[in-house]
Amino acid sequence: MALHLNLPFFSSSDLTTPRRVANYKPTIWTNDYIQSLTTHSSTEKTNAERIHKLEEEIRYMINMEQRFLDKLELIDTLRQLGVAYHFKDEIKDVMSSIFTLVDDICLEMKDDIYVTALLFRLLREHGFSVSQDVFDRFRDEDGNFKASLCNHTKGILSLYEASYLSIEGEDALDEARDFATKHLKDFLETSSDQQILREHVAHALELPLHWRMPRLHTRWFIDMYQKEDDMSSLLLEFAKLDFNMVQNTHKSELKEVSSWWSNLGLWERLPFSRDRLVENFLWTVGWTFEPNNWYLREVWTKENCFVTAIDDTYDVHGTLDELELFTDAVDRWDVTATRKLPEYMRLLFLALLNTTNGLCYRVMKERGLDIIPYLKKAWTDLCKAYLVEAKWYYQGYTPTLEEYLENGWVSISGHVVLSHFYCFNQHVTKEDLESFDYYPDIMRCSSTIARLIDDLGTCTAEHERGDVPKSVQCYMHEKGVTEAVAREHIEELISAYWKALNRDHLAAAAIASNSPFHEYFSSVVVDIPRVAFCFYLNGDGFGDPDGETMDRVISLLIKPIKM
Repeated sequence: MALHLNLPFFSSSDLTTPRRVANYKPTIWTNDYIQSLTTHSSTEKTNAERIHKLEEEIRYMINMEQRFLDKLELIDTLRQLGVAYHFKDEIKDVMSSIFTLVDDICLEMKDDIYVTALLFRLLREHGFSVSQDVFDRFRDEDGNFKASLCNHTKGILSLYEASYLSIEGEDALDEARDFATKHLKDFLETSSDQQILREHVAHALELPLHWRMPRLHTRWFIDMYQKEDDMSSLLLEFAKLDFNMVQNTHKSELKEVSSWWSNLGLWERLPFSRDRLVENFLWTVGWTFEPNNWYLREVWTKENCFVTAIDDTYDVHGTLDELELFTDAVDRWDVTATRKLPEYMRLLFLALLNTTNGLCYRVMKERGLDIIPYLKKAWTDLCKAYLVEAKWYYQGYTPTLEEYLENGWVSISGHVVLSHFYCFNQHVTKEDLESFDYYPDIMRCSSTIARLIDDLGTCTAEHERGDVPKSVQCYMHEKGVTEAVAREHIEELISAYWKALNRDHLAAAAIASNSPFHEYFSSVVVDIPRVAFCFYLNGDGFGDPDGETMDRVISLLIKPIKM
């Protein structure tokens, strides 16, 4: 049964205490609208039968394809079409066999930058530690990439995408990225034909494939793929049917969490907060879209809604005294801790406590695992990080960038997301929980990138509102530089942290090779900053519910692809 708390809006003290106002826009997705969404259930059985038939044909293609280049391109296409999850075992076997022959393949393809870069990218994406030395043959005596490569735009684009899989110390890949970026920009400025290739190049220069939210890229790639002269009608049909089938699943899930959110009645009692149920669900689709992971999306959506409400409480509405009381209540994780809280905080804390304990009870009942201590710590650490920022605000203190990031990687809430994944994943064991690390380096890298991406998109509006300085303002204050210079430095930090994330991801892949749980964990870690780019690349796509974010909700969750 959903929890509905019938408490008054605010106490008398709430009405007399001065409060900041963020003036967030209301949601554009009402519960009535979400419940009205149709899922075309009448065609589901027919489509499922067709998907199964096509799936078997594609599985046969993967197993029977002889030329390694054709195998690579097939695997890459399946990944970008969003259907590779159907063939995980087959793809893993293919990539393992190719990795054992990588030296021979590179020798055979010594003059083909496109194939070499594609091979490098796919091997690294699948956790194989192939060396950057495979690109040495494309450099001249002075160590520069050969000018003759500029005649092969498709190859340069492949090199560009591969360069984003680099780790620290790989100078050749840094040079490859600079080289490829320059010549791809030149291609856009000087060419007027090859329209499909131009669209691919422009898309990549906006954001590389490795940094993109997979599901959002899939929606774009399906439209592009059907324009290709050599596209496979079989693959295209399968991708469209699968996309619409998965979208129907997401619609049904969205209806359920929307009913929960509506019945909870939390936002109506905390009107200073952002009402972003649909956007919070979209985050979860970016972290794991596969139909069989509904339970994780349900847990994450509820967690995201509480993160949003708590964030706005610390950032906008609460006084410092109130925030210290709330932090203590979360730390105690006890209903008796509500006695000292103002009524609006009591409502929020009880909703968090009861919802989380209810989810944890389900795990205890079904699997005998007590996960409350792990989630309690995650929520407590988040509130303590929010409290640090609140104290900075009330003290008028601007931290150094290092101080800010030491706290900011926690306040972005990535550790809450990953702690919930760790505890609610169907593959987690008692031994996994007992060895839980608070918090591994890969989690910290992922969260720091998300923090910096968020800051680039939101810091201007938040600074104008009078919020605590973000990373951009911290660096400006510390170094005495302009906002443009500070933003450039933050972008460089994102690239540096992503190299560390790539390194940790490769290391995790070695551990995860025989563990579905650890394999999925390392995948979600990388997807967290990818989805942050989805929301914050061109501004605050979470705070502002219309514009690009509205279009993405429609394309991913509402509007099916035409067959």
